[in-house]
Amino acid sequence: MSGGLLVAGTTSDAGKSVVTAGICRWLVRQGVKVAPFKAQNMSLNSFVTREGAEIGRAQAMQAQACRVEPTALMNPVLLKPGGEQSSQVVLLGKPVGEMTARGYHGGRQQKLLGTVLDCLAELRGTYDAVICEGAGSPAEINLRRTDIVNMGIARGARLPVLVVGDIDRGGVFASFFGTVALLSPEDQELVAGFLVNKFRGDVSLLEPGLDMLHGLTGRRTYGVLPFRHGLGIDEEDGMGVPPLERSREWGRVSLRGTVRESDTAPPVGEDVLRVAVCAVPLMSNFTDVDALAAEPGVVVRFVDRPEELADADLVVIPGTRGTVRALEWLRERGLAEAILRRAAEQRPVLGICGGFQLLGEHIEDEVESRLGQVAGLGVLPVRVRFAREKTLTRPVGEALGERVEGYEIHHGVADVQGGEAFLTDDRGHGLDGCRVGQTWGTHWHGSLESDGFRRAFLREVAAAAGRRFVPAADTSFAGLREEQLDRLGDLIEQHADTDALWRLIESGAPQGLPFIPPGAPA
Repeated sequence: MSGGLLVAGTTSDAGKSVVTAGICRWLVRQGVKVAPFKAQNMSLNSFVTREGAEIGRAQAMQAQACRVEPTALMNPVLLKPGGEQSSQVVLLGKPVGEMTARGYHGGRQQKLLGTVLDCLAELRGTYDAVICEGAGSPAEINLRRTDIVNMGIARGARLPVLVVGDIDRGGVFASFFGTVALLSPEDQELVAGFLVNKFRGDVSLLEPGLDMLHGLTGRRTYGVLPFRHGLGIDEEDGMGVPPLERSREWGRVSLRGTVRESDTAPPVGEDVLRVAVCAVPLMSNFTDVDALAAEPGVVVRFVDRPEELADADLVVIPGTRGTVRALEWLRERGLAEAILRRAAEQRPVLGICGGFQLLGEHIEDEVESRLGQVAGLGVLPVRVRFAREKTLTRPVGEALGERVEGYEIHHGVADVQGGEAFLTDDRGHGLDGCRVGQTWGTHWHGSLESDGFRRAFLREVAAAAGRRFVPAADTSFAGLREEQLDRLGDLIEQHADTDALWRLIESGAPQGLPFIPPGAPA
């Protein structure tokens, strides 16, 4: 059995995904054969593996950090929220049904412990090390009995646990201490120590607190990672895009006005290109726009008001787990009318997956919303019927004279009645999507990551918008991702005690760690 480690966090969004990716990249650069693992992930940002399995995008990016192909073993349970009360359960890459939170935590989750432990054991039998990511906090005492992703997996596989805390939020010492003190004695035995994330300032000022934390808990701090802009990997949800306001409407986070974080460079041409992304409810795979944000001179922002579309050169309607719900939201907000005006004026609009479906004539949905036939926006001559079986593929085609790779995750089946095919095979036969004028629609996620196609698409958008924008000739999205993963590996190598970290991965938690009262309630 190989070495292993569970990266837990004091809170959601403490930096577990980033730290896991960083440790993976550091290890693989040392010649270690390593794989990522997350037993259970709740995310609307997902990816399709080569064998046609759906997993969280964060685990796909962590696999890239390891320089290995992602597989369903790396994320055996994926929960895709359909609202505040229910989620689609994806098991070993395939959907197995909808379930309420109460039903899942009431029994189904605990029954999956054997499955996730088997997946982890298979990975550990293949790789030198497996770096596991937890979810939320391991000290969620109301969920400990059925936990399969934090201390449940750590106990089952005897993994040492490293707790990550986001010091930028404040209260990190109390969070570290409280996390340990709320665990049972058996769980505490596996918590080896802490890692401080997002520190700004002079580390020497932090050291007295770290010494006191060691004295109080008997556990050391394995490193202090400095704050760095633009280091996030593909997020699990909208928490990774800092919202200006929060709302419980539709069970969503409002991202109004939020600019997608990237290392922006000045435009190559005379003008910038402005992209407005409609922040629809249950927005999924909004990471599709990352490739646009990576282009010098392209400004990507999320919007939820019709007036915010006025100066946009391109409007993107992204994927969503609730196509009919998103359509209703667009109409209520006045965004639907604004999109229709844009289409009539031949101003560029791009719909991706659910965004493509709602641009069609009508939607027949007995699967997602169960509302039957619903009128779409009618911009594209497309009729959509939701099938019980989910399409999960990794297609390849051509568009605008360039090769395109993507991945499909959808229940909706599009019957295209006219217009031009958006994506074709090498003989020009339609594969997917539809184009009418300056409105495009496609089911393919990730297509904009194909550099040649992205540049060709942006040239068309700029021409239609009357902008003197020129795409950079040398932007490689895959190359930028590799640079980002290397920067994460550098953070671990330069700011963590890597010798102690490797001993932890190889040998497990130190023996004789003290119990911190009161422990988990009986």
